[in-house]
Amino acid sequence: MIVGIILALFAGSLVGLQTIFNNKVNEHMGSWATTTLVLGMGFLASFLIGLFVEGTGLFTLHNMQRWYWFSGMIGVGVVISIVKGVKQLGPTYAISIVLTSQLAFALLFDSLGWFGLEQVPFTFKQLLGVLIIVGGILVFKLSGGTEKDQKQVAKAV
Repeated sequence: MIVGIILALFAGSLVGLQTIFNNKVNEHMGSWATTTLVLGMGFLASFLIGLFVEGTGLFTLHNMQRWYWFSGMIGVGVVISIVKGVKQLGPTYAISIVLTSQLAFALLFDSLGWFGLEQVPFTFKQLLGVLIIVGGILVFKLSGGTEKDQKQVAKAV
């Protein structure tokens, strides 16, 4: 379990770092070029590391359903949405919303047992946890932002 927590923390730091890098690339190239570069470099890195780690086993598909192959296309939506969201809201606010949305949808997918997940019973405590995080984002944004930022938050809510 400790290893899983450490990996999750590491992933969170990488998402934050990638967001900053993507935003800087976007300043020079535009959103679609940024998305192409990010996913292209990601493909190249994962392909080369996969070959090194797994060898030809990298190309073995074990009865995978075809609709799982669309995850790469979902990645396009992720990158383009984050790049444009950061441009509109700034990195901290945008990523806070992304992570809260991710948590809320993970809760929904777990609770309904969608996409081959084992169904996990929905509890009020889980909903309360998500609502507390949303409240934290609002407190964070409203306590230190400009009047323009506060109007954006009010408009979004």
